[in-house]
Amino acid sequence: MPEVTSPAPPVVAAFDFDGTLTRSDTLLTFLRRLLGTPTLLWVLVVCSPWLAGYVLRLISNHRAKAVLLKAALADRSVAEVERCARAFVQDDLPQQWRPWGLQQLVQHQQAGHRCVLITASTSPYMHLVGASLGVDAVLCTEMEVVDGRYTGRLATANCHGEEKVARLKAWLAHDYGAATDHQPALHAYGDTKGDWPMLRLAQKAWYRGKPWKVN
Repeated sequence: MPEVTSPAPPVVAAFDFDGTLTRSDTLLTFLRRLLGTPTLLWVLVVCSPWLAGYVLRLISNHRAKAVLLKAALADRSVAEVERCARAFVQDDLPQQWRPWGLQQLVQHQQAGHRCVLITASTSPYMHLVGASLGVDAVLCTEMEVVDGRYTGRLATANCHGEEKVARLKAWLAHDYGAATDHQPALHAYGDTKGDWPMLRLAQKAWYRGKPWKVN
């Protein structure tokens, strides 16, 4: 009687965005597109105590980002921000792609794997980025919208560190359920310590373009 083999589990590839698929952080590039250089510089000066506190590890990444985004986005219309986001994705991002990371994403997609962006970057442009790349989901730092305008407040926790694991687990549970025999094989890609918790969750992981030993 022929041996019955179980089908290979599905594969999910989780990609950090800034520094993994791109050459550097994209938030300031987006904010410069949205605000213009003079206003962006003014916003950075206003937020400098909190930004300096983050650099000195006196306040959290979450708090520093919340202050910056509130100063930059509060009371701006969704329509205005989306226009800038579309221009950012079309005109600015093509110069920032990291070839190796983008190649890995395309290879996973061609193999029929599900691909997820999981990033601390923010919703005003990340969902458009995800659509342009054809990924299956975008898990990012969501911004609050009320009556068609951004309040400047975060609608979710900053998607960084352990929060990446929490968001990814919730997405996997929603799409694959809790049964252990139906869980996909997870591949993960990152470039900073904030990605380490996500890399530890994966069966295969890459850090800064090199295989990362999963503990």
